[in-house]
Amino acid sequence: MTDTAVAAPPAALPVEKQSDKLDDIMLAMDVVDTLRHDQKVTERELAEGDRAEDLIERLRVIYRNQGIDVPDEILRQGVKALREDRFVYKPPRESLSVKMARLYVTRGRWGKWALAAVAALALGFGALAWQGYSAQMELTRTIPAAITRISGDITREATDDMVRTRVAALVSDGQIAARDGKTAAARAVVADLERLRDDIRTEYDVRIVSRPGESTGVWRRPRRNPNAMNYYVIVEAIGRDGRPLSRSITSEEDGTTRVVTQWGVRVPESLYRRVEADKRDDGIVQNAILGRKQRGQLDPTWREALPGGAITSW
Repeated sequence: MTDTAVAAPPAALPVEKQSDKLDDIMLAMDVVDTLRHDQKVTERELAEGDRAEDLIERLRVIYRNQGIDVPDEILRQGVKALREDRFVYKPPRESLSVKMARLYVTRGRWGKWALAAVAALALGFGALAWQGYSAQMELTRTIPAAITRISGDITREATDDMVRTRVAALVSDGQIAARDGKTAAARAVVADLERLRDDIRTEYDVRIVSRPGESTGVWRRPRRNPNAMNYYVIVEAIGRDGRPLSRSITSEEDGTTRVVTQWGVRVPESLYRRVEADKRDDGIVQNAILGRKQRGQLDPTWREALPGGAITSW
């Protein structure tokens, strides 16, 4: 068997030498720290290059009084390091990376507030997005569906062609408003259709008022024609349960519309005189039903032809 020479691995730096080198560095740093404690004297002596040896001598005395033997070479390294600003922390120049690092380090102070702000913004944007989505759904689905459903109910139940004509006009207005994004106008159409449906479903008798202390009839001279005379009987709408109903009535005198439980219906003078005589007989109007509103109708059917017109105050 042939012997083969194996190269020995390079020897590691002895631990003693590593330790000595570290000690030298630590001593040099201590020298610099000592010099900084007497900053004014140090600055003056460093400014004069020929007095560097005096400064080293003073350092030598300081360490000797402390029982520390510091080699002159270490003292010279300390003085040189002070001149070169070694072992001095110099903050980095302000930059984006430095600012980001500073923010990261201080995140404990501002993080919870930033998180709360982000959460608030997210909730705000979420609410706005939901409102926008809801408004879009209302215009494209909810309102059109309501218009179709309610108008269908009215068309099936109405017995008057005038009602169907009015429904068709409202449907057209509602569809145009929804298409153009006019939410308020589209909602108003739905409300009008609902009122119209309620009106054609309502049943009541138009009864002449004849209770003691209440007016049964009045007459007026119209402002535009003082020579004429208009006659009215005071009526109320009584539902199938015997209770008075509120009705929306437009006055022919001033054009205003009010919701009332009693109003005056203009009648021919002949009918007015008959009602007057009926009440004068015993204080009660015997033939008190002036008209009847059936389901499917919008207006009452009168017991005899009337000239039309109404008043809401007398």
